[in-house]
Amino acid sequence: MNFTITIEKDESGYYVAEVPALPGCLSQGKTAEEARKNIKEAIEGWIEVMNAKARKTGSDHYEIAV
Repeated sequence: MNFTITIEKDESGYYVAEVPALPGCLSQGKTAEEARKNIKEAIEGWIEVMNAKARKTGSDHYEIAV
């Protein structure tokens, strides 16, 4: 999967990365490269948590291409 991320430098000098398509999926780093590495890990964790949450609901799951 590919996601668009945004990276901004905050007032303390850290780079903050966010995935607009995944609410609450944020990370940071001392450099933009570190922020990109960290957001990749955050995306993987976000997907894992949401998949586990979806399995607990007992609902049916389907894939759909758009």
